[in-house]
Amino acid sequence: MQSDNIRTSKSIQQQTGRTFHLATRLLPERIRHPTYVMYAFFRVADDIVDQPDGPAPTVQHERLEGIRETALGNRDPDEMPDGEVLSAFQELRAAHDIPDEEVNVFVDAMEMDIDQARYDTFEDLREYMRGSAVAVGNMMTMVMDPPEAETALPHAQALAEAFQLSNFLRDVREDIHDYGRVYLPQETLERHGVTEEQLAAAEVDDGFRAVMQEELARTEDLYREGVAGIRYLPDDCQFAVLLSAVLYAEHHRLIRSRGYDVLTETPELTRRRRLWLLAKTWWHWRRNGDPEATFYAVSAVSERGSGTTQTGRTSHGQPTWRG
Repeated sequence: MQSDNIRTSKSIQQQTGRTFHLATRLLPERIRHPTYVMYAFFRVADDIVDQPDGPAPTVQHERLEGIRETALGNRDPDEMPDGEVLSAFQELRAAHDIPDEEVNVFVDAMEMDIDQARYDTFEDLREYMRGSAVAVGNMMTMVMDPPEAETALPHAQALAEAFQLSNFLRDVREDIHDYGRVYLPQETLERHGVTEEQLAAAEVDDGFRAVMQEELARTEDLYREGVAGIRYLPDDCQFAVLLSAVLYAEHHRLIRSRGYDVLTETPELTRRRRLWLLAKTWWHWRRNGDPEATFYAVSAVSERGSGTTQTGRTSHGQPTWRG
């Protein structure tokens, strides 16, 4: 890949993905550079649909179709905005044999964001995440090329879903106010008597807390499944992926510490907190070399069956201590 394209892709990640960028820097160069390119490609597509006052839906669809055709090698990147990113992704796709299906399901998911803003069930949401999250996990696994790829892949997919769900739970306020979207399953909201009017008005009551508890628990099961597969990745990639899991899951600690209030303010990790988690994760990793043991020692997710989370809350959500 051309160095200018790498620099452009890296710059996009630095500006828009601080948490992921910290972990990416710890990957070996052969993986780090393709990761910059993939992230930039995902961001270029995502930015088309994630504009509060963006262009008309027909224009968004047209732009995404241009990205699809360019990514698949059917269009000259020089004809497109963000041509450097798209050119680099074309090269990456060819070098790592990324199938057309992964590109297509990703772009399809971006197009879903134009036309669909609600998901009745978690399974409906999971269909969306096949493109918006699982495709990302699949591509990352293909680039890492683990020796036991078939074993590693389902875990990578679960971890990708967990990362996205953590983002959804963190960004409830932003999604409904800026984009008119609700990624909390409608069935979960209805089960606990929570209305969209309540979300828009930032009314945090016991029903909303129960919604958040239920969705956090679901997401944490996916973290457990995902982290269990880190051991199957190449040795020099494991710590970076582990750190990503720790950092994304840390939003759960922030959410719980706020009494599940993600409606009046969006919880954000500070730079100081990210660096502290990096140091703590590294210390445990050097001590035991076990990704699962390290994750449960450091992260906001408890080991299954322990009854408590690293936030100091019991499985019933009552505070016991705060670190």
